[in-house]
Amino acid sequence: MTGANVPTVVDAAELERKVRNMYTRVALDPHGRFHFEMGRTMARRLGYTDAELDAAPAESIESFAGVGYYFDLANLRPGEQVVDLGSGSGMDSFIAAHKVGQSGQVRGIDMTDAQLAKADRLGKAHTFESVLFRHAFINATGLPDRCCDVVISNGVINLSPDKAAVFQEAARLLRPGGRLALADIVTDVQLPETVTCDATLWAACIGGAMQRDAFVEAIDQAGFTVTTVKANHEYRFLSKSAQNATRDYGVHSLSLLAIRN
Repeated sequence: MTGANVPTVVDAAELERKVRNMYTRVALDPHGRFHFEMGRTMARRLGYTDAELDAAPAESIESFAGVGYYFDLANLRPGEQVVDLGSGSGMDSFIAAHKVGQSGQVRGIDMTDAQLAKADRLGKAHTFESVLFRHAFINATGLPDRCCDVVISNGVINLSPDKAAVFQEAARLLRPGGRLALADIVTDVQLPETVTCDATLWAACIGGAMQRDAFVEAIDQAGFTVTTVKANHEYRFLSKSAQNATRDYGVHSLSLLAIRN
């Protein structure tokens, strides 16, 4: 039973502040101490190829804080239009741009100024003319209806307090038959309120994780058919608190592909 002094929902304003602060540090101090791993070694372990990583600026890889690999599921093709929800310092956006070529386009969406500034600087310095970064929220991108063929996202949807709205936004952005390819953190069992109401644990990619079946169902309810789900066994957390949550609640990473109905 919830005690009188224990909140039943996360404080959205506090969560946004903590997420901004943490991912500002990810952009500016990628070699600092975090709950999670970052960088090229981790990306390779998740499944990224050297060819894919060589297509992205090294500084964007340093700040890569994704949780899995999904480009095999996304199957990006030349000329496609892609939206990257929670693009961070841009690594996945740059890899996607390489795959869709000059005839395609990638639009990265992020709310953290430092991440956007870094991604934009790197995109211009390395002449990624087909990549545009936009300051917005992943559940309200401001982009037109049916503007893309593929929506991608890596380790970000768990940070949102309204995941259903994020999936609905992805459905709005996609043309019928379009693809949602993502990696994210889920749980085997529903997290207790002591975890889900802790904004610090949300910002660490723990507190906001949905139970796996509920996560898939929310995607289906937004107008998708989930076709592939796979576990990312090579992803792991670093901090003691995150490792404890992994053990106690089955917190883990998955990648999935869903088709817009």
